[in-house]
Amino acid sequence: MKKIEHIGIAVKDLEASNEMYTKLFGEAPYKHEEVESEFVKTSFFRAGPNKIELLQATDERSAIHSYIDRKGEGVHHIAFAVEDIEAETERLKGEGFKALFDHPKRGADNKLVMFFHPKTTGGVLIELCQDADK
Repeated sequence: MKKIEHIGIAVKDLEASNEMYTKLFGEAPYKHEEVESEFVKTSFFRAGPNKIELLQATDERSAIHSYIDRKGEGVHHIAFAVEDIEAETERLKGEGFKALFDHPKRGADNKLVMFFHPKTTGGVLIELCQDADK
């Protein structure tokens, strides 16, 4: 793994959260995106060399909707950048970590993504990210 790619935060109201984080960081989000396949709207902020992704559910089928229902708003996942998401996914599966889907899929911010179940990662939802253009 190369670095922490971003921290994902589940929110109920993306616009209200964008306003609050704009005040916190002193600048507006640099990107807004909807990932229809995951039923979420996102926005991204830069915090120094780091990124923060805010996620709002657009449908009750969204994992973000379920998360907020169970736990409320807050840190949803930590994402790590990787060079080869397929190889890293297989390595982690071999180490006993449970992947949430069979193959990496397209996510926000032009990334291929894979998530690992928090029951196998010490209670933290882990995401792997690779630039989709590689």
